[in-house]
Amino acid sequence: MGKLTNAMWRMLGAQASRNQSQSIALIEQSHEHDSWAQELADTEFADSAANLDIESSEGRAKFLAMIREGGGRVLDMTPFDVQLQGALRMLDGDVVEMATGEGKTLAGSIAAIGYALEGRRVHVVSVNDYLADRDAKWMGPLYGLFGITVGTLSEHSTREERQKAYASDVTYASVNEIGFDVLRDQLALHDDDLVSPEPDVVIVDEADSVLVDEALVPLILAGSTEAETPNSAIHEVVSHLKSRHYEVDTDGRSVFLTEEGARFVEDTLGGIDIYGDEHVGSTLIHVNVALYAYYLLERDVDYIVRDGGVHLINAARGRVARLQRWPDGVQAAVEYKENLKPTASGEVIDTITVQALVGRYPRVAGMTGTAIAAGEQFRQFYGLGVSQIPSNKPNVREDEPDRVFDSKANKMEAVVDFVKEVHDTGQPVLIGTHDVAQSEELAYFLDRAEVRSVVLNAKNDREEAAIIAEAGRKGVVTVSTQMAGRGTDIRLGGSDGDGDARAEVVDLGGLCVVGTGRYDTARLDSQLRGRAGRQGDPGRSVFFSSLEDPLVTKNHTHVRDSRPVSSDGAMGARGVEVVEQAQRIAEGAMLQTHGNTWDFNKQVNEQRNSIVRRRMTILKSDRALQDLKEHEPERYEELSETVSDEVLEDAARQIVLYHLDRSWADHLAYAADVQASIHLRALGQQSPLEEFHKLIFAEFTKLFDESMEAARETFRTATITEDGLDTDDADMHRSTMTWTYLVHENHFASAGAQAIQGIVGIFR
Repeated sequence: MGKLTNAMWRMLGAQASRNQSQSIALIEQSHEHDSWAQELADTEFADSAANLDIESSEGRAKFLAMIREGGGRVLDMTPFDVQLQGALRMLDGDVVEMATGEGKTLAGSIAAIGYALEGRRVHVVSVNDYLADRDAKWMGPLYGLFGITVGTLSEHSTREERQKAYASDVTYASVNEIGFDVLRDQLALHDDDLVSPEPDVVIVDEADSVLVDEALVPLILAGSTEAETPNSAIHEVVSHLKSRHYEVDTDGRSVFLTEEGARFVEDTLGGIDIYGDEHVGSTLIHVNVALYAYYLLERDVDYIVRDGGVHLINAARGRVARLQRWPDGVQAAVEYKENLKPTASGEVIDTITVQALVGRYPRVAGMTGTAIAAGEQFRQFYGLGVSQIPSNKPNVREDEPDRVFDSKANKMEAVVDFVKEVHDTGQPVLIGTHDVAQSEELAYFLDRAEVRSVVLNAKNDREEAAIIAEAGRKGVVTVSTQMAGRGTDIRLGGSDGDGDARAEVVDLGGLCVVGTGRYDTARLDSQLRGRAGRQGDPGRSVFFSSLEDPLVTKNHTHVRDSRPVSSDGAMGARGVEVVEQAQRIAEGAMLQTHGNTWDFNKQVNEQRNSIVRRRMTILKSDRALQDLKEHEPERYEELSETVSDEVLEDAARQIVLYHLDRSWADHLAYAADVQASIHLRALGQQSPLEEFHKLIFAEFTKLFDESMEAARETFRTATITEDGLDTDDADMHRSTMTWTYLVHENHFASAGAQAIQGIVGIFR
């Protein structure tokens, strides 16, 4: 067991609040109870833990002593003091920063046990099903020792399995599955149909990825409708545009027609005026959607085509974004572009963003390797504090200065030369790339240089755990797209390497991490660097960039006067300065976009909360029947003479819920339509955000009354017998098939924004 050194304690105290100092004191105090904990039999742990006053100082100190003893017994993992420190900060509701390999999984389970002993229901949220299942099984013996039940669920879990998992004290699941269960509960017609419990405590693994990078990803519950069919004439003309017909904005996020391009499109479509009142809200948007699909979205960068379908790539993780799709017809447009059959879009029955989903929990805590860099987002959007936990052993990784070049070609040549030089020594190399195309291009050039590499990208992400596990073996070169959330440690010498294999790699300098370009946020750079230097291991890292990298070209406009300082295209200190400035601009833009998008989503989320409260009241009481009885007393008296109270109550509930759900689906469709075109208000010097809120607020104020009026009409005319409500006769047809998915982009990078860009482009 490793205790914190005085220097480490001082480091924590220097940046810590009073509460963190108290946590540090608790860890010291807990050692006074080590002998007591060691004398406990395994069968005594659960009762002893249950009798602790976990919220008192003495009770929490005893709990830490029991955790230290229990971890050693059942996991062969005696927690380090820094892991206990991380757990305590999570018990106080912080996001903790712990370096890669420092034991976040164990720290998170300790916090979960602490909350469970307080009588709280805990959800431990991971980025995918694999990690949720792995961590639940791995930590299972520790939970069992303390008498804490643990469950896990995945996309393959049945309804009964989900209910059982949620009934456990601690539930492990991906954020997607938690969200989809919340949405599916909006289809429930009886109280016992509900699956998702009332939210209480959530501990978020890879917190910056979930709470920042994917915070505004909408989770969608859809119902069957006709498939969305792109306008073939529009796609035909857009696919044949020349470079003079369109322009891509300097940030690479918008594409619009030039004046010549607009004339070409109008003439080809039959001499129409796409900017006239008749077409600006329909044809123009479809044209801009097609432009976006054809000229901004790149195959093997933004998506791959596999198994006859378009699969989006998660830019933050470099792997297939399972269950995700684009909105606003973009998905169908890309499928049309790739000559694939468009998938069904369906009607949106309900939706919730990840940020709103997490906001439902009264207590939120989390852990990640890069929390400090996301501190402002945690504070602004969740009211969360951040605690930085020192590593158990000092970090001895050597982070070399960036190497910046004038062109991508010179950068690529330098990367290959560097990797070959390192590879010749036998030192393992992990190379981080930004997309599939770049990873395959680099592997090709490495092969030409007689350096054999293993490629991990979205095309083979199913083998990721096995590939990453061997990345620390002597002589191995691994090319990977993004390392965030991979969930597998890179052990020097390989996953099953013996002491000699590890020692050999240690002597070679450990793992060498090579970045082939800075990311839009320094957090992702740090996540890649953090793969080397695990738990005091030696290692090194270096980033190669160029002035032609998208980060620079999209975010920096003053690089043309920069000149290389050497014949190989190296830019020296000036190049490093340019790249760092571009990254700061990109991070600022991301924060602004998050804030703007959250402002658009906030009112819809509040409206959804009102719907949920109304729905749960109807579901759990006889409110529906009482309301209909009040408004339709004659019909109630007529039915009560022939139908039992129980049957009548159920029929009333079905009627009121159907029309409430129908009204909410219509409202979501209205809000989506408004948001898709609201940017046009800017042409009239109006605030799109204010106009959006004004319109959807006015529409929502009518929702409850209109849905109740429709329910009264159905109650008056529906056939209701002792056998129940005849839903066919009442024309109450719910979707025969529903499914869930995620929307990949927000409206600031999709058709609504593109339409206004297109119009502005014409009148420049």
